[in-house]
Amino acid sequence: MLKSLEINGFKSFAKKGDIRFTSAITAIVGPNGSGKSNVAESFRFALGEQSMKSLRGKKTEDLIFNGSDMMPRANRASVKLVFDNSKRLLGVDFDEVSIERVIHRDSLSEYYVNGTQVRLKDVVELLAAANIGSSGHHIISQGEADRILSANIKERKEMIEDALGLKVYQYKRDESVKKLAKTRENMERVASLRREIAPHLKFLKKQVEKIEKTKALREEVRALYRDYLANERAYVVAEENAIAESEKGPQVELAQLAIELARAREVLESSKVRDARTDEVVILESEIGALRVRKDACAREIGRLEGELASLVRMKAREESKAIRGDIAVSWREIETNLKDVIGACESVSGSSDVNALQNALGQAKSVVATLLLKYASETIKSDTTEIDAEIVTLTQGREEALKALEVVRVDEELVSQKRKSLEFAIDSDKDASRDAEKELFRIMALENEARGKLSMLKVRKDKIHIEKEAFAREVEEGMVLIGRSVYEYESHQVTGKSGTDRSVQEDCRRAIERIKVRIEDSGALGGEDVVREHNETEERDTYLIKELADLEASIVSIEIIIKELEERLDVMFKEGIKKINDRFGEFFALMFGGGTASLSIVREKKRKRALEEGELPDPNENEEGEEGVAIDVSLPRKKIRGLEMLSGGERALTSIALLFAISQVNPPPFVILDETDAALDEANAKKYGDMIESLSKHSQLIVITHNRETMSRASVLYGITMGKEGCSKLLSIAFGEAVLVAK
Repeated sequence: MLKSLEINGFKSFAKKGDIRFTSAITAIVGPNGSGKSNVAESFRFALGEQSMKSLRGKKTEDLIFNGSDMMPRANRASVKLVFDNSKRLLGVDFDEVSIERVIHRDSLSEYYVNGTQVRLKDVVELLAAANIGSSGHHIISQGEADRILSANIKERKEMIEDALGLKVYQYKRDESVKKLAKTRENMERVASLRREIAPHLKFLKKQVEKIEKTKALREEVRALYRDYLANERAYVVAEENAIAESEKGPQVELAQLAIELARAREVLESSKVRDARTDEVVILESEIGALRVRKDACAREIGRLEGELASLVRMKAREESKAIRGDIAVSWREIETNLKDVIGACESVSGSSDVNALQNALGQAKSVVATLLLKYASETIKSDTTEIDAEIVTLTQGREEALKALEVVRVDEELVSQKRKSLEFAIDSDKDASRDAEKELFRIMALENEARGKLSMLKVRKDKIHIEKEAFAREVEEGMVLIGRSVYEYESHQVTGKSGTDRSVQEDCRRAIERIKVRIEDSGALGGEDVVREHNETEERDTYLIKELADLEASIVSIEIIIKELEERLDVMFKEGIKKINDRFGEFFALMFGGGTASLSIVREKKRKRALEEGELPDPNENEEGEEGVAIDVSLPRKKIRGLEMLSGGERALTSIALLFAISQVNPPPFVILDETDAALDEANAKKYGDMIESLSKHSQLIVITHNRETMSRASVLYGITMGKEGCSKLLSIAFGEAVLVAK
């Protein structure tokens, strides 16, 4: 129930005015121009009306008291409505609710509920639940009563929906439609995000697959390294130990023979029968010793050259296996120049929406890349083993020369040996005692040469194993780069087979390691921890987006169900409301006209007809039904009038009043404001009008602005509005109940 209206600075009310609504019917009277209609507009204003036309103004300042000759203008205007909410008609937990709107000359509007500033949306939602709005069926101004008759079927339907209290459901439906559109936008945005990251995720998946493949290869090569290096180390150690052990015998023997040789020479040198043959034997032995030193040097050189050749052959095989991948050496400066050209082309159109510019930039970048590819496409990829081949040729030639030199030395040694043997034979035939010493000398020297030969062969083995040891160290370094510190697992690994002595098995294992190295280098996925982490993060984001899409799809289904339920409920409530209105409309119409019939019907306008009414040329093939609306059918008693177009001005007024009152009784609002809606009625119809407002007051609180005495007589409280010399409206009140007591 409405308790009071407080006006301050609004239009003609320069000073604070307070109207108390203590009865079912309150009448507001006064001469023309005194500001009566400003009271009705103050209700619209406080309830959130945004149309300046409905408030009879052009701008916000027109609603604030503009001053007069005797009073200054106001800087603000406020209207406050106070409601009795003991029945909780308004959805707040207060027995009394005040709604206030304040405007300033800077066009700023403020809204308050019980003194707390709120939004216009909050006010509209609060009032909609109680079937109250800023305009519509419960605020009927002079001249607007006919609006429901002159409106088209769509507008008339909207008025009736507002009167039936369907706005709250329409508001919920519209909010659901907005939410549905927003959800679909979000769904499209999420789907767009998935589309954006899909290529990158696909690329990352391929990279991760390469990384996993590389991990498997690294595990495989680690196992091979473990066996190969363990066996190789065992082989090197065993060879070194064997050589050291083999050197001990010849070294001891040489030391003993050196002592014996010194004794034999002493005997020869002291012999008195020494002749020329003895001197010749000494010379021949010296030559043989020199030749054997040269032979040993040649043998060592050949061993060294063969070891280096074996190392170069392995290096060449490794380079040739790399060349299978088709790598081409390209100048970094050339790559950098081409990349700068591509980046420059992209940056020149950054942020541009010009399709031609984007295409030109793309073409320029494509041309740069195509030129670079074309430049190297025809080049035959070859392994860069030129230097290795040259070194192999040099070492091969050196080995051939060393072999030739060795052969020459061997021939010379054979000749000298033959000469010495001949001399030995001659000496053997000599039975002289001094010849025995010579024989001993020859024997000792032969044994000495034999021991030196053994040491020379061991020296070749030692040089070869040194080369193998260096190759082993290089393999460990390469393994360290490839698989990290796990390469040292060979140190604690149990050797297999014959501890590396089977060199063909070791060579096969080494080739298998080289092949895996090439495959790992081809994969290009070494050190891919960052790629794996990025892939996991991107995959988690994609999973989240998939879940988000599923949630949004479920939300869309839920919202669509809500919208459908609201539309069905609106349709049912509207049709039931039309039926109830027709019952009361017929009664009021018959009361006003002394008979006749009147009713509302739900129709659909043809699009062709609507186009003609709106002054447009219709489509000759257009016959589709338009939007739903409400038509009014009337039949006056004793007249053949069946359409609104044939009614006179008075008949239209009576018809509109009957319809508005019928609507108000179907879903009664808390209060109804009637602003001179009885102005066109004669005395007989004014009495019927008075009877109807008394009937209506049983359902809604009435505020009647009128000049009609009959209407005034139905009110319990009468407020008079006057305008004095100050140029502002003033309020006077009379309570008829108290006046009657005073009169008695």
